[in-house]
Amino acid sequence: MKLAPTQLEVHLKRGLAPVYLIAGDEPLLLREACDLVRRHAQEQGYREREVMEVGRDFDWGRLYEAANAPGLFGDRRLLELRLGEAKPGDAGGKALAAYAQRPADDAVLLIIAGKLDAQAQRTRWLQALDQCGVVAQVWPMEARRLPEWLRERMRAQGLQPDEAAVALLAERVEGNLLAATQEIEKLVLLHGPGPVGAGQVAAAVADSARFDIYGLVDAALAGEAAHVARMIAGLRAEGVAETLVLWALARELRSLEAMSRACSLGEPVERALAAQRVWDKRKALVRRGLSRHGLGFWRDMLSWAGIIDRMIKGLQPGAPWDELLQLGLCIAGLSYLPRSMA
Repeated sequence: MKLAPTQLEVHLKRGLAPVYLIAGDEPLLLREACDLVRRHAQEQGYREREVMEVGRDFDWGRLYEAANAPGLFGDRRLLELRLGEAKPGDAGGKALAAYAQRPADDAVLLIIAGKLDAQAQRTRWLQALDQCGVVAQVWPMEARRLPEWLRERMRAQGLQPDEAAVALLAERVEGNLLAATQEIEKLVLLHGPGPVGAGQVAAAVADSARFDIYGLVDAALAGEAAHVARMIAGLRAEGVAETLVLWALARELRSLEAMSRACSLGEPVERALAAQRVWDKRKALVRRGLSRHGLGFWRDMLSWAGIIDRMIKGLQPGAPWDELLQLGLCIAGLSYLPRSMA
């Protein structure tokens, strides 16, 4: 059964199909559609999750084994098969078609793939999955639909944008939905819920250029510890909110953790960079950061960012600006274990 991503919510509330194939090349919408399936599976008792990354030497027998293995504690399971841009090939096509003929009784299979070309849509395995479950293709956002999409997103975050604010934001993000969500998050951090006009959108953009929080992130990735220290001092002196600095660092850390995790599973660096929509001009910096630290480091840094967030909110004692400085220096390559994580 073919469904549009916007139809998934209603379908999932009625019950789960044995198989879901979510495909497309718009990262944000693809991720959100998959998260929707994951959430409903969790709510409906599929509490165990097994992830299979399809690489060059992937053994398709793993899918058969996963389908026939019982849950560790008798729980129903979500089997997640991440194709990415890979093609199943002959062996994969046969394995997927066979699974569609006899899906696991205690599991839901979620297949995540890149854009399906015309050739892929004619394959037997895709037709078998279509008959067995749900196929949802995510398409890039049309320019004419972007303003309404932005308006809905802003309202969901408690913002009340006027038409000029929506139009200016649409012009700024140029169809990049990940960038759009980041700008909306930044507006919420800067102004909180309530009315938003074009002036506030323009000011948020100007603040980014003036305070250069993105430059701080790049300096840390480049390993420029002294530059990081100067920029943190400058941001603090200018009166920039700690939440905005933490937001920029944490956003980059989440992306780096995801890329490092993908690379640790054998995914080529270029594919990992593409999945996170890293701009060409930043690829060298990001590669440098990934080569400097491993997956465990990025996970530790994310935990540290969570601690700083609690400090900023007054839920934990500490000096947020001092911790932000040490976090930036750590990313830049200086070894330091903060008292808050000791």
